Amino acid sequence: MKNIDWPQNYGDPSWFLHDRFGMFIHFGLYTLPSRHEWVMTREQIHPEKYKKYFHLFNPESNCPDEWALKAEQAGMKYVVLTTKHHEGFVLWDSQYTDYKVTNTPYGKDLLKEFVDAFRKRGLKIGFYYSLIDWYHPHFTIDGLHPLREDRSEKLNQRDFSKYAAYLHNQVEELLTGYGKIDYLWFDFSYPDRDWGWSKGKGAGDWKSEELEKLVLTLQPDIILNNRLDLQRGIQTPEQYQPKAPLTKNGKMVVWEACQTLNGSWGYDRDNLNWKSEEMIIKMLIDTVSKNGNLLLNIGPNGKGVFETKAVQLLDSLQNWMKNHAQSIYGARESGFKAPVDCRLTQKRKRLYIHVFSWPYRTIHLETDGNKVEVEYARFMHDHSEVEFKVQEETGDGIFHHDVPIIESGEIVFLLPTQKPETIVPVIEVFFK
Repeated sequence: MKNIDWPQNYGDPSWFLHDRFGMFIHFGLYTLPSRHEWVMTREQIHPEKYKKYFHLFNPESNCPDEWALKAEQAGMKYVVLTTKHHEGFVLWDSQYTDYKVTNTPYGKDLLKEFVDAFRKRGLKIGFYYSLIDWYHPHFTIDGLHPLREDRSEKLNQRDFSKYAAYLHNQVEELLTGYGKIDYLWFDFSYPDRDWGWSKGKGAGDWKSEELEKLVLTLQPDIILNNRLDLQRGIQTPEQYQPKAPLTKNGKMVVWEACQTLNGSWGYDRDNLNWKSEEMIIKMLIDTVSKNGNLLLNIGPNGKGVFETKAVQLLDSLQNWMKNHAQSIYGARESGFKAPVDCRLTQKRKRLYIHVFSWPYRTIHLETDGNKVEVEYARFMHDHSEVEFKVQEETGDGIFHHDVPIIESGEIVFLLPTQKPETIVPVIEVFFK
């Protein structure tokens, strides 16, 4: 841990750095209007009118089991579920609110069912909890609130300290009622927002120092993300890919790319901006090649069912991971410069060359002065040998006929003309 920027009082992130791939699940009342998870504030729906979805919420009873099965099959090793999103509705039997899943037609603690289903399949458990709450009567109105244009509501006296106490009480419930929780994913702080008549909320509002202390007292081994406005925890870039590994003061930063399948986190029926199978697989590889994790989001529909397109994308991941998972789990950035149109990951004495664009006949790996000697190379999808050449100590370095010129300090891998029938072929290189 010496070379990692990580709070000493947080749990050990070793499992997180090994597992690399998780499923994010956004599920709540917003699945019923199916117009984005921010529909309540986008359409400025009053909390009382929004409650019509509360009275209709009734997903299929086996949905957590289906989610867990698809996550396991796709190669995901941990999961994060929205226990409460900004709308304020909670997926467990909280004693601090009536706005909870057990009071809907569903009638059961969906969070318990979720935890049981994913634990049964060996996945680490993460809870998402929104610091924002547009339903709570003491969450003060700001520029993000659905009631921001309602003058009478803005003049109402709200006591935010009562909401902060509610927030802390609910987090305590989450961390004492469901056994060991591996990851707590808060969302989100926005102290820099300023609408003139109101400002955004941050660490002082949430009482983040006290909240963090509470969390670590209840679950000493837990890891947290960075959204409590305390400038520590797992960095969570959202909907974009960093161009290089994240570092701080010369140390590696623990980070996680949070990505959707189609631009929306919650179920959004008419959003057809689906990422392709190839893009998602490349996103996973690219993230790991930069020492990051990928948290890939699925938004079940109102019945708790994954859309057909989402299932197809997960199936594509399953097919690719079946042959290539070892280039992801436990892997990290390589010390080598990636060849053109490739990404590299490495695990001890094995280098994985992920070929994003199929070249004509060769891939050139520059060793950059590293004293390495290749023992063997093969494709991961079928274990067929990949021949390679290095510059010989004598002669001009030219191999005649159809073998390329090889520069000093590089290894050249000889490829078939046609790309193998896998979305992203991977060459596994064994160093001596």
